[in-house]
Amino acid sequence: MTDATCPRCGDDVPAARAALGYRLCLWCGEEEAKAERRSWTVLTPHKQGAMFFTSDFAREAARGINNKGGLHR
Repeated sequence: MTDATCPRCGDDVPAARAALGYRLCLWCGEEEAKAERRSWTVLTPHKQGAMFFTSDFAREAARGINNKGGLHR
């Protein structure tokens, strides 16, 4: 298997990394992961640790968190 090329920067993506399904090189992949993490919302449900929620679900999850815990509908 030959090395693939990163579509963002043009660097080589190692064959082992491409075999795992990654299409970006390590550096571009890290930047994409950081951007994705910035979009997450951290909420702390009652008697639980902090949990990460995507922006799509965060509004619904925040509405359901109350002092008794669980989703309230």
